[in-house]
Amino acid sequence: MGRSEDPGQDPISELSSLDDPVRRRLYDAVAARDEPTARDDAAAAVGISRTLAAYHLDKLVDAGLLTTSYARPAGRSGPGAGRPAKRYARARRELSVSMPPRDYALLAEVLAEAVAADDSGGVREAVASAAHAAGRSAGGPDLTAALRACGYEPSETGEGCVELRNCPFHRLAQRHTELVCGLNLHLVRGLLEASGEPQDRAVLAPRPDRCCVFIDAPG
Repeated sequence: MGRSEDPGQDPISELSSLDDPVRRRLYDAVAARDEPTARDDAAAAVGISRTLAAYHLDKLVDAGLLTTSYARPAGRSGPGAGRPAKRYARARRELSVSMPPRDYALLAEVLAEAVAADDSGGVREAVASAAHAAGRSAGGPDLTAALRACGYEPSETGEGCVELRNCPFHRLAQRHTELVCGLNLHLVRGLLEASGEPQDRAVLAPRPDRCCVFIDAPG
């Protein structure tokens, strides 16, 4: 039916929480931030009351899609600072659903192991070429839209630089880092080519909680 990092959870029931449009907007608002989000900020982001936001945010926590922590506002500490506020962040665990059951993650793991076992390097070169071609095929004039469609969650950092807030192949990258980072690099370079941008804007720059690829400012 699907895969979850917690075999005791039902991915269908968890993901069904996002069918509610308010919850989906709240989830997207929280997921778009690097730091945990307070209820007031989440409510303001989607234009609803704090009480309604709190209700839906806690439902997303119950579904395993968000996690919680507690912290006081920046600059406030000590006596009189008030109670720490509840904050929400996107859960790092992954969920996927397919009916009838499919296991593409297992297929990817098998193929990655086969690449790692090839001492000639020919298979790795073929993967890089295929990834670049896939990027050209999936790309188009709107680079941001193409990156988003591929799951990279692009975010401009100023002066035309773009960081990729998500690795679409995160689980596989934990075991096959070099292979997956190289695949990402060539895929993104293919997307750049399709958008008419110089391919060398995409460089490897691994950072925590980010894709290993960074897109530099135009030359």
